[in-house]
Amino acid sequence: MPTNSAAWLPFPQANPLSIQPAPYNPPAPNELLIRNAAVAINPIDWHLQTKANFPLTYPTILGHDVAGIVVEVGSSVTNFKSGDRVLAHAMSMATQRPQDGAFQLYTTVLDNVAARIPGTLRFEEAVVLPLGVSTAAAGLFQKDFLGLGLPSVEPISSGKTVLVWGGASSVGVNAIQLAIAAGYEVVTTASPRNFDLVRKLGASAVFYYRSRTIVEDLVAALQGKELAGVYDTIHAGGALQNCIAVLDKLQTRMVVVTVWPAPEDLKTDVEIKFVYAISVKDNEVGGAIYNDYLPQALEKGKYAAAPAPRVVGKGLEAIQTGIDEWGKGVSAEKIVVSL
Repeated sequence: MPTNSAAWLPFPQANPLSIQPAPYNPPAPNELLIRNAAVAINPIDWHLQTKANFPLTYPTILGHDVAGIVVEVGSSVTNFKSGDRVLAHAMSMATQRPQDGAFQLYTTVLDNVAARIPGTLRFEEAVVLPLGVSTAAAGLFQKDFLGLGLPSVEPISSGKTVLVWGGASSVGVNAIQLAIAAGYEVVTTASPRNFDLVRKLGASAVFYYRSRTIVEDLVAALQGKELAGVYDTIHAGGALQNCIAVLDKLQTRMVVVTVWPAPEDLKTDVEIKFVYAISVKDNEVGGAIYNDYLPQALEKGKYAAAPAPRVVGKGLEAIQTGIDEWGKGVSAEKIVVSL
């Protein structure tokens, strides 16, 4: 049996992570065991290490994004085999098994949040996707959120529009692509240096989120369109408040999805829903995106692995470097570590 190692968080706010042996867990019936070739850093990893603002069982292994090679499949798995190149969303926070995090050599994942990737896509490129994909998909497609139609490699226009606030964020770049693949027009916000990126991904219009006239600009762009929903993918800098202001001026009401709980003192009659990425494992959205749509879209070049990876090192020891780098600020890129 192979030996496993992990970058453990042994206790709250421990720094650096501790490189120690970890269990090598054979997959359950609906799981895959992946030999990780690359992992990526997300905001939640920095928050969980530095702020300890979520209840965890210690010691624990953090991390959501993995890409690598399948080494074992569970007895009920029919759509993956040993040797497949995949990306996957590691869900230790969902399984309540601290050993299921991404930051190790071998990770066990659920088969409905894993996707085969083409040989032309490097692991360091593919690994930027999982958590961003899950978060975007959860907000866009789950029935109790925006409830949009599911994406297709040959989308049919719905005639409707989605406002994505923060189009260059990790969630935003995926929300843009998934909404467009589902047949929706996307209007978004970004900094000017990222305008070309979000336009390349398919956004029909983009506005500077810090502009003094941002609300008026978005209202003008959305006037006369059938709005299907609003997705605040960053929840910072007044994003949620501006999204609500746009709906107020349009004199319309619909769900606003956000990636962070709304402030308790926020006074509005707009329905605001906080999205939790790992919920896609519990409904049809996980399999529809990861098993059915994403492999085809990546193979045919109809889905971009975005944001761009910034590889900061190789080996488990470099994961702490990656978390520290994220804490310094990241824009339109994702911190990646090769293994």
